[in-house]
Amino acid sequence: MTEHEEKVARICRQLREHRGPDPLSIKKKAVSHEVPKLKDKRSGDRKVDLTDMNDILSIDPKEKVCTAEPGVTFFDLVKATMAHGLVPLVVPELKTITIGGAVAGCSLESMSYKYGGFHDTCLEYEVITGRGEVLICTPENVNGLIFQMVHGTFGTLGIISKLKFRLISAKPFVKVTYERFKTLDGFLSAIWGHYKDRDVDFMDGMVHSPHLYVLSTADFVDDAPYTHNYDWMMVYHESTIERDEDYLTTSDYFFRYDKGVTHTRPTSFLGKLLFRRFLGSTFFLSIAMRYRRLLSPRQIPITIDVFIPFSKVAAFLEWYDREMRHYPLWSVPYKRVRDYEWLSDDFARGNSDELFLDLAVYGMKDKMDKNYYRLLEEELMEIGGLKTLISGNYYTEPEFWRIWNRDNYNKVKRITDPDDIFRDLYTKTCRTTRGLGR
Repeated sequence: MTEHEEKVARICRQLREHRGPDPLSIKKKAVSHEVPKLKDKRSGDRKVDLTDMNDILSIDPKEKVCTAEPGVTFFDLVKATMAHGLVPLVVPELKTITIGGAVAGCSLESMSYKYGGFHDTCLEYEVITGRGEVLICTPENVNGLIFQMVHGTFGTLGIISKLKFRLISAKPFVKVTYERFKTLDGFLSAIWGHYKDRDVDFMDGMVHSPHLYVLSTADFVDDAPYTHNYDWMMVYHESTIERDEDYLTTSDYFFRYDKGVTHTRPTSFLGKLLFRRFLGSTFFLSIAMRYRRLLSPRQIPITIDVFIPFSKVAAFLEWYDREMRHYPLWSVPYKRVRDYEWLSDDFARGNSDELFLDLAVYGMKDKMDKNYYRLLEEELMEIGGLKTLISGNYYTEPEFWRIWNRDNYNKVKRITDPDDIFRDLYTKTCRTTRGLGR
């Protein structure tokens, strides 16, 4: 057996030996990139140990394909693939997001306007079922529905133990150009133009206020007259206001938000000078998870991504400015590359937009005067939008399954986790994380 096969055999054995109805959760080496939940019942679960599933198994420069284990972080992945002049087609913004987590949690970034999410660039998954069986899943084989449904279902349909995904040619540097707009119409028109023309390698932006929008377009380049990184004194989202262009190494471009997307800490000059170089996203997440029992709800900032049909962005932002009014918002155009099997038929029929805009709320102070997560859910249901499930979720069960595809989910669940040891998606994301149910 190869080392990878030995790891898989160990996990399968643990699952086959599991007895009783108590659920299991995954233990991995990298920190979880979900928002800390103070009442999360998963903290008391028995764990399936994946802490050694962190190896890149192969990189094929000719076919531009990589095979790796789920615990590989994108920081390590980019470092390894760049040695071959290649990178993943979609690289999420934080260094310690793992490739398995990127599939389970629907990660995206600034090449998503062309390629969708990281899952959309994947070719094959090895999935371990709740009963310790190993399935090879591709879009074309008998397990095609399983392949599609593990996307966005947060590990409730089995354990992804190996991924095969596409790579793209890269250059050593990235040149970024900042286009500023005083009106939303100008901002959206520029996004649509680049989307239709596919004339840039990367595209994302910042909504700094209802009167200042910055679109960041970028391209791979061979040379750079200078380079910046945003690991210490400089703050990336602030630079989008101040600069007309910028140059970064390719790796620094991918992880320019790692010290905080729009809520970098510390904020004082002295604090940045002494500490910021050492305090990335991983540090704050690990501290919050370790000491969550000592935190109050007010200390957990509101953090959420919402996916808005492009035709509804103006209406949503008008509502947002009235009800929440927290800026800046990170914005990432996202191409709808397919009608995802994990979304309900009713949701798909009600959304004809080929492009969505992901708007990310980071660091909003929770004043505890309203349930802002629930407010967002109600507005999104009204306009046909979506939210990620990484933070607070308050859907009723009928509401939830009007958005997510219950029939497809249950078809796969009967194959991959018939004993429900990984919980179902609604229970895990809407109840267990709030201290309810099992």
